[in-house]
Amino acid sequence: MKAAKIAYKPVGLALGAASGMVAGAAFKQAWKMLGHDEDAPDATDEDRSWNEVLLAATLQGAIFAAVKAAVDRAGATATRRLTGTWPG
Repeated sequence: MKAAKIAYKPVGLALGAASGMVAGAAFKQAWKMLGHDEDAPDATDEDRSWNEVLLAATLQGAIFAAVKAAVDRAGATATRRLTGTWPG
């Protein structure tokens, strides 16, 4: 395994945790923008419709994936700028 890849592991873990917090906040804002005042439904919320549960899950998954990809890419790009090698 390349040294850059090993050295990037702790950075990647920290970025992953940070991206999870950012994605969670972004999802809450997006859910509110869709006109929902309450928290997003869980799959087991009996009083929520299938459509609402599936919409929330889809939106949350898309936001988490996009934020994670953006943060991972930015971290890898910054690592290449600093070290001259791509960490992947």
